[in-house]
Amino acid sequence: MKLVTPTDFEILSSLSDGKRNNAVNIAHELDRDRAYINTRLPVLKDYGLVETVGPAPNSGLYEITAKGKIAAENQSTYADEETDFEAFLDSKVREEHPGE
Repeated sequence: MKLVTPTDFEILSSLSDGKRNNAVNIAHELDRDRAYINTRLPVLKDYGLVETVGPAPNSGLYEITAKGKIAAENQSTYADEETDFEAFLDSKVREEHPGE
């Protein structure tokens, strides 16, 4: 898992309130380029940190997953290069959300 710091963690943090949001609003909130946020959200989705929601598969609405919340809360662990962050997240998800 290769995240861009601090941007990816800022995106996760902005979604941590549990509300759905789109790239335009997230870019505005973070004062970042919309096109750049649009490139990061699919990556975060591929890692299972966010998911798309809405009536259409490509609605552009995203929400954070349980794994994404744990990632947002553990940015300092990501900075520790000796830790396999993805394995860490997976073990925390299994621990905190059995059955997911």
